[in-house]
Amino acid sequence: MVSEQTIHGTILYGPELEVIEGYMVIRDGIISEIAEEKTDSRNIIAPCFVNAHTHIGDSVIKDPVLGKCVDYYVERDLSSLVQPPHGLKHRTLERTPYDELVEGMKRSVTDMIQTGTCAFADFREGGLTGTLALREALQDFEIECRLLGRPKNIHADDDTLRSEVERILMDADGLGMSGANDMDMQTLTKIGNIAKGKHKLFAIHAGENSRDDIEKALSLNPDILIHLTQANKSDLRDVANRGIPAVVCPRSNFITGVGMAPVREMLKAGIDVAVGTDNVMLNSVSMFSEMEILSKVFGFEDRQVFIMCTLMGAAVLGLENTGPIIERNNAKVMILNGNSSNLAGIKNPINSIVRRGRPDDILSVII
Repeated sequence: MVSEQTIHGTILYGPELEVIEGYMVIRDGIISEIAEEKTDSRNIIAPCFVNAHTHIGDSVIKDPVLGKCVDYYVERDLSSLVQPPHGLKHRTLERTPYDELVEGMKRSVTDMIQTGTCAFADFREGGLTGTLALREALQDFEIECRLLGRPKNIHADDDTLRSEVERILMDADGLGMSGANDMDMQTLTKIGNIAKGKHKLFAIHAGENSRDDIEKALSLNPDILIHLTQANKSDLRDVANRGIPAVVCPRSNFITGVGMAPVREMLKAGIDVAVGTDNVMLNSVSMFSEMEILSKVFGFEDRQVFIMCTLMGAAVLGLENTGPIIERNNAKVMILNGNSSNLAGIKNPINSIVRRGRPDDILSVII
């Protein structure tokens, strides 16, 4: 039986987010028609968020001690929180029962959907077990996930390592590795080559705490780079020349104390930039919070912020027929209440969603 629904309101249409008043018809999950006409509906129909970098296994530890408090200021240490293999996150994941891990991830996936996210990419630690745990957590959800696994036995012999990586890639969309300084480059190169040989994604953290792993990361020819917080103009020129997209995580970088990613310089260099919320142990999965920081702290134009958090995320992750609200694309949209107490009286929906939008403004999410 054919499923069809018509939604009226203000539509953020196409790749440039043109603001039009009218209606959209969704037929069997596909946008079949969009037309302009006057409407009394206060609904705002917008593309869903794409959270381009997460670690939702961290859902089992949401309130860690961030560091030592000195004169009311918390001195934070990135390595003690998240660096493998001895950071707090990895010690916690190691001792977390499988069922508890799965349940925690289900809660975060639910939270993503409720806050307007239709797709995400996750760096899934824990070897094959971690990969299978996320696949199990996703079973009851329609959300799209780029699952990027990570081998656990990185010090094993070549045959054992290859066997583990190939088995992970049977259930993963690719590999998501820690920084190039966190393991032997020869081993990391082998792992990357296996992924590429299987035509899978290969993504890696780079330049988060220091720029001295960026050149190494680039030598691996990754599909996606995460963070680049410490990258200089020369680094960004190299990234741009190779056509590699980047994912930035503003809130995460602030809370770990590594600073502000040079997003403006990335965009000026021609790098495609998407946005992620990173570790659930440090931040919620709400992309509204990332947008507010990019607009109010980084000072970016609101349309650019919304594109990075929605359409660009879909492009960077290679999500086919997903992103802009256009005919024949998948209907992955969020419908916001333009007459909520928070949004009532707004004149510019893009500016308002970016600067002041909240999850409770969402009426429904179609994914």
